[in-house]
Amino acid sequence: MAASPARRGLCGKQALSAPLPRIALTSGEPAGIGPELCLAIAIRELPCELVCLADRNLLAERAKRLGLRVELRDYVPPGDPSVPRAHQAHKVGTLLVEHHPLAVPSIPGHLDTANARYVLDLLDRATDGASAGEFSAVVTAPVHKSVIADSGVTFMGHTEYLAARTHSPLPVMMLASKAMRVALATTHLPLKDVSAAITIDSLCKIVTILHNDLEKWWGIANPRIAVCGLNPHAGESGHLGDEEIRVIGPAIELLKERGIRVSGPLPADTAFVPRILADFDAVLAMYHDQGLPVIKHAGFDTAVNITLGLPILRTSVDHGTALDLAGTGRADPSSLLSAIGLAIELGARGQHR
Repeated sequence: MAASPARRGLCGKQALSAPLPRIALTSGEPAGIGPELCLAIAIRELPCELVCLADRNLLAERAKRLGLRVELRDYVPPGDPSVPRAHQAHKVGTLLVEHHPLAVPSIPGHLDTANARYVLDLLDRATDGASAGEFSAVVTAPVHKSVIADSGVTFMGHTEYLAARTHSPLPVMMLASKAMRVALATTHLPLKDVSAAITIDSLCKIVTILHNDLEKWWGIANPRIAVCGLNPHAGESGHLGDEEIRVIGPAIELLKERGIRVSGPLPADTAFVPRILADFDAVLAMYHDQGLPVIKHAGFDTAVNITLGLPILRTSVDHGTALDLAGTGRADPSSLLSAIGLAIELGARGQHR
């Protein structure tokens, strides 16, 4: 990606003149690594007021199991979320916690559908608080989609759930690292359904959201966006598929007519070559496993998931619940730290837009 100051920093320090942000951190699936990641970042310096939404007893039990010395302190919400209140700077070795009780005790590595509603309640509380102005941003630890679905709740993922909660018609999933930004035209779909889900209209709307949020949150004026083809070699002039001719190409031409700097369709196997990436501020991949393996390979420990197209700012880790690591103390908090850092940086920029 280009290296101007607006484009370069993904997790830089907050400007000294910016007000201290209050960040809501959802602890995610209780049987996964989310709770211990929240505890692990509590011992780091963070330029924000961090509010962890979790079962306090779960955090205390996990801290004891892992030998982590973290003081859990109660978070007291403001009486009126819309009225600014002096935020409490994060103190190393402490964690502000808003207690939300589990339905049943949680065992590391063992999923329980009884706690699915607990996980969703954390998301609801964080989203509603951010919408009301209580929180500057929402940062989410990983959830386990299948256990929520098995509980009887239709759940495709954080992206779709938060969009529904905030009445946002079209969320866009993007992962960002120091090396690149990759957005998705489709998210959690079976591969057989991807082609039908990509339309001229949907691509125009997604690229417009990507364009607007790159300007809004990253401060990039007139961003440059690369659009991947769907098929190998971008369809090879129709010999390997015609979506590029029927859908992707026409959408790109419409976007250009609207003044958006967009290029493509580019073959996905060369779009991520460094010399190509250097010419763009973001890449739009057509489906989940076309773009995300590349960015995760380039920076798995520091890549951050951002949901575009929402009225609130939401970032997340780029990994799952890692049930096999839960309770072992071996989970790496780097991605969560990056997600918090990016939420602080983008939130500060958004306040001054």
